[in-house]
Amino acid sequence: MILAAGRGERMRPLTDSTPKPLIPVAGRSMLDRSMARLAAHGVRTIVVNVHHLGEQIARHLDGRARIVREERLLETGGSVKSALPLLGDGPYFILNGDGLWSDGPKPMLSRMEAAWDPAHMDALLLLHPIESAIGREARDRGDYFLGSDGRARHRGSAASAPYLFASISICDSRLFQESPDGPFSLLRLWTRAEGQGRLFGLVHDGDWFHVGTLQALAEAERRLA
Repeated sequence: MILAAGRGERMRPLTDSTPKPLIPVAGRSMLDRSMARLAAHGVRTIVVNVHHLGEQIARHLDGRARIVREERLLETGGSVKSALPLLGDGPYFILNGDGLWSDGPKPMLSRMEAAWDPAHMDALLLLHPIESAIGREARDRGDYFLGSDGRARHRGSAASAPYLFASISICDSRLFQESPDGPFSLLRLWTRAEGQGRLFGLVHDGDWFHVGTLQALAEAERRLA
């Protein structure tokens, strides 16, 4: 599933007329880059949720994905939960619509699938070292610590953490058991999985771009051109 419903406030005025996932970076939109990577990996069913300027995204995809139209924003967790009838029993990749990365020696999606262990995991997060994130902002303090056993631990009240969540995860449908209705964040479910020892992380070995501002977009353009 690709999460593409957000407003992209910090990318205004571009996002006043273009949904953030369709903003081109070095000649190709972030959404199209993700779609191509999923297809190359062999993913045959892709679900995309839309809200802000959603019909633009639906027209652009032109049947390449199943569209879930949200009357109100459901946040990351609520959006995936609403799409469970289309996603099936899982596990499944969940990607932010504005995710942008380059692979290392081996395709990142293949590395994540190889690392997935349903006997021990409810969720596997792609993590990236904060120091090498392209477009990192001064206010970024990191999101997760990573244990020697691969278990991820959220920063919580710590001043900083060495890894950023890099916008992609593998989640199992059991993660959504006893989850709330309406809008809620995936972080809520990941925190529960963390408490049960079932939240893991994988460190990305390629480039990862944090395209959160117009300045970061310009930097991504320079790197990818």
